[in-house]
Amino acid sequence: MNDSTPAIRLEGVTKRFGAHTAVEGFDLTVPRGSIYGLLGPNGSGKTTSIRMVMGILRPDEGRVHLFDEDPDGVRGRRVGYLPEERGVYQKMSVVDLLTFLAEIRGVRRDEGRRRARSWLDRMGLDAWGAKKVQDLSKGMQQKVQFIGTVIHEPELLVLDEPFSGLDPINQDVLEEIVREFHRKGATILFSTHLMDQAERMCERVCLISRSRKVLDGDLRELKAAERKGVVEIEFDGVDGWLAGDGVAAVDPIEGGVRVRLAEGVDHQKLLRRAVDSGATVYRFDLVEPRLHEIFVRHVGVEAAEGAGVPRGYASTLTTGGAA
Repeated sequence: MNDSTPAIRLEGVTKRFGAHTAVEGFDLTVPRGSIYGLLGPNGSGKTTSIRMVMGILRPDEGRVHLFDEDPDGVRGRRVGYLPEERGVYQKMSVVDLLTFLAEIRGVRRDEGRRRARSWLDRMGLDAWGAKKVQDLSKGMQQKVQFIGTVIHEPELLVLDEPFSGLDPINQDVLEEIVREFHRKGATILFSTHLMDQAERMCERVCLISRSRKVLDGDLRELKAAERKGVVEIEFDGVDGWLAGDGVAAVDPIEGGVRVRLAEGVDHQKLLRRAVDSGATVYRFDLVEPRLHEIFVRHVGVEAAEGAGVPRGYASTLTTGGAA
């Protein structure tokens, strides 16, 4: 097997629950060694897709491949999975739980116990190793489950909303661990509704809405291709021209405003409108859109708000000029 073999490949995957189609005709190729973000609003099909990757659900149509091998023979040895619904054995001690999770993934018991203690020390939980899991706070339990996901040093991490419910400090800790695995060559597939975090971490993204893929590719290339219709402006004078036709949203930035134009609107028309209004324009820059602006453009306001995009970006027009 060479490094060009995808870590994950879904071919025409469809999953139905009665009359409801959760995922339809979904193709996805996750290159080895990449950090891939699966993004979309609640109910879009993200978790269903991940569960099919992990064999928890079987597709009604299509096929799932992991490293181009039989997925059932790969998951236990080479994949670490953190589900959206957290769950741990409450009555076990923390060290015993982690040792057990390592052992069922092929790690010798003594080595699993050594790794468990090392990870607990790194995560600031070394004093809790002998405690029962039920004695830990919810945040601590989430960190324990994350350790259980990575303790066998998997080649592929599949993480469903891994940072949900964690405070910012622990989000940063887990994010750095994910980056560390990536630097060692692991492939990361994770779903999230945190667009800023996805933009910061991901090399590639797949946006899904209403059970279908709407955008998929290298994040830098997508942003370059979408470099249209987002303008940053610094000006003095009246600002009524910002509320005219063709302006989808306006948000304040330091020293000015960031304007998202409606699809197909020429930014030069906005500049002419500003000048005609008597405003003095100091800066007028066509800029690369943020990930959530790309999402809004492709899936619409309602879906974007469901994915966690702030309402100000999704639908509200807030005008104002530079001081």
